[in-house]
Amino acid sequence: MPIELSKEVRQQAIASIERYFQENMDEKIGNIAAGALLGFFVDEIGPVIYNMAVTEVQDRLQARVMEVDLEVNEDPFQYWRKYDQLKKK
Repeated sequence: MPIELSKEVRQQAIASIERYFQENMDEKIGNIAAGALLGFFVDEIGPVIYNMAVTEVQDRLQARVMEVDLEVNEDPFQYWRKYDQLKKK
């Protein structure tokens, strides 16, 4: 599944890369070069981050599924227990 950034997110990321170069490197990076660098990182590293996020979601969902029986479990054979409690009152 290819990772695609919206136009707005892409513009913000490019601006961030340009600012990073301006403040941390001794050279400027242009808009086109920043866009190319962003594309490289999205294509090269994006899938790793995406897969890590999917794995984390799977782990969290699995933990929640394992707790479903605790949340929705009903004890069987409760009629006589309720009946006996009502008789005592």
